[in-house]
Amino acid sequence: MKYLIVGLGNIGAEYEATRHNIGFRIADALAARMGVRFETKRYGAVATGRIKSAQLVLLKPSTYMNLSGEAVRYWMSTEKIPIERVLVLVDDLALPFGTLRLKGKGSDAGHNGLKNIAQLLGSQSYPRLRFGIGNDFPQGAQIDYVLGHFSREEEEGLPELLERCCDITAAFCLEGIGPTMNRYN
Repeated sequence: MKYLIVGLGNIGAEYEATRHNIGFRIADALAARMGVRFETKRYGAVATGRIKSAQLVLLKPSTYMNLSGEAVRYWMSTEKIPIERVLVLVDDLALPFGTLRLKGKGSDAGHNGLKNIAQLLGSQSYPRLRFGIGNDFPQGAQIDYVLGHFSREEEEGLPELLERCCDITAAFCLEGIGPTMNRYN
């Protein structure tokens, strides 16, 4: 079976280690685990590899966060991957830092990347792994917070969290969403 794993983020050095780019970092961790490298292709950086019997197409869209749906729709079509075998890796302000939640569908919760994906796919029924980045910011400072960097303490905890995200993604591909949600949520 083939899966499209999409890490959401923004391209460019100024966004590289920001909270909003945690999807890219999870995709990078998956590529490292599979021993594959990203190549620049249409609408993003793409890497393909295997985890046991599952073939994974990893995508880091180059369309910027707000137009992520263009890349997702293109690669779903190109690779002939149905919506239920797409997993979007995304930051989430509503969850405390380090909280991981796998969902089979849901609202965009104000996240512009998810909003664009739902708009272009015509559905909010696609799996996503939400990575909690917390919401420790004063009113009106949301943009600065999500485009800011993790604290030193948070950064120190990221390697273990990224490994857990890889485990969740592998289980999603090998066991399905239901059993994976039961085990990890």
